[in-house]
Amino acid sequence: MLAPERRSRVDLIVAAALVVAVVVAISVIWLHSDARGTTSVTAETSAVPPKTALTIPDRLREIWRQPSNVTTVPLTAGGAVVTGDDGTVTGRNIEDGKELWHYQRNMPLCGVINSWGTAVAVYRDRRGCSQVTELDGPDGLREAQRTSDADNSIRLSADGTYVVAQGDSRLEVWRSDLVRTLEYGRIDAPVQPKAQPRSGCHYDSARSSNTRVAVLERCPKEAGDRLTLLNPSPKDNQKPEEYGSSVIAGLTPGVDGAQVLAVSGDRVAVYLPPSGNEGPRIGVFDGDANPVQQYALSQPLAADSVVAKNASNYTIWTGSQLIALRMSDFVPIWAAQGVLGPGSMMAGSLLVPIVGGLAVLDPSNGREVRRIDLQRNGSDGKPITQGPIGTAVLGNFVLEQRGDTVVALG
Repeated sequence: MLAPERRSRVDLIVAAALVVAVVVAISVIWLHSDARGTTSVTAETSAVPPKTALTIPDRLREIWRQPSNVTTVPLTAGGAVVTGDDGTVTGRNIEDGKELWHYQRNMPLCGVINSWGTAVAVYRDRRGCSQVTELDGPDGLREAQRTSDADNSIRLSADGTYVVAQGDSRLEVWRSDLVRTLEYGRIDAPVQPKAQPRSGCHYDSARSSNTRVAVLERCPKEAGDRLTLLNPSPKDNQKPEEYGSSVIAGLTPGVDGAQVLAVSGDRVAVYLPPSGNEGPRIGVFDGDANPVQQYALSQPLAADSVVAKNASNYTIWTGSQLIALRMSDFVPIWAAQGVLGPGSMMAGSLLVPIVGGLAVLDPSNGREVRRIDLQRNGSDGKPITQGPIGTAVLGNFVLEQRGDTVVALG
C-alpha cells in the first residue's frame, strides 16, 4: 500500500508563490486594461420614443441646453437625445435634458454618430481612433464593439445601412453589428499585398448609400482629385471592389475644397470649388464615377457647410443660403436665402433656422408658409445671427446644435 502524500514546507511555499504570481498578473492586466478606464451607467428607466408630431407648434421656447463638443448636429437614438463631451457620451431625456445613461472612457472621444437606433462612439488610443462601442439608445447598454487601425482624427457619416469612418489615409465601413465590411487605403500590416488599388492617397471626403461608397482622394503623381465609387460590402472586406474611378476634369491641381455632398442610388453629388475659369458648382456623377451634369453656384460653399437629408430632397446650407437637390438625380429644385442651417422635417414641413426664429417651408418648392419667433442666444447671452445651426426633431420637440451646445425647444 502506498503511503499517503504529505505536503512539505516547500510545497506550501511554491503554492503561495503561485497564488501571489496570479494575483500580481491579474492586477497588472486590470491596471492596463480598457475596462479599468471605462464607466458605463445604464438607464433605470429606458427612454420611449415620443409620438410623431402631427402639427407645427405655434410657439417654441428653450427648455434646456447641454454641452456637446464632438457633434455638429443634434443626435437622437431610440427616444433619447445623445450628447458627446469630454470623453463622455450621454443619453438624455428629451423633456428636461436630464441624464438617462452615460458611457465614459479615459481616452479622447473622436466622435459619436447615431445609426440603427444606437449611438456609435469612437475613442482614440495609440492606434488612432480605433476603439468603437455601440450603445443602445433607450438605455445605454453596450452592444457591439470593435478595434482596428485608424487615423488620429476621423469623420463619421451614416446612411441608415452603413457607417463610414473616414480618416486622411484610410477608411472603414461598418454594418449594424460593427463588423467591418470594407477596408480602404493605408494598411500597416497587409495580409494580402497589393489588394488595395492605390497607395499613398489622401482622402478628402467620403459618403455612402446602401449600394455605393463615394470617396474623393488625392493620389501621388495624379493631376487632381479622383472620385472613386466602391462596393460597401465586397466579398472580402480587405479587397475593395471598384464600380468606377476617375480623376475629375476641370479641377486645377492643388485646389482644395472639393467634397462629396450626397450619394443616392446610382448618382453622386460632388461640390467642385472655383478652379481656373470655372466658378463653384455641383457636379453630378453616375454610379461608375462618370460625369453627368454640372450646376453653377452663386458663391462657394463655406468651410462649415452642412448637408441634410429631408423628405425627398437633400438640403445644402452653403453658408448663407439653402439649396435643395432632388434625391433621385440631384437636380437643384429651389433655393432659400438668409437661413442659418439645412433644417429638419416636422409634420410634413421643413423647419429652417433663421435670424430671430424658424421658417416653415414647403419642402417641394421652398416657399415660406409661416415663421415661428424665437429668441436664440449663445452661452454668452448674446443673440446668435450666424450659422451653422444643425437641427433635429424628436416628437413635438426641436433640437438645435449651436456651436458646442445642444439646445432643446418645446
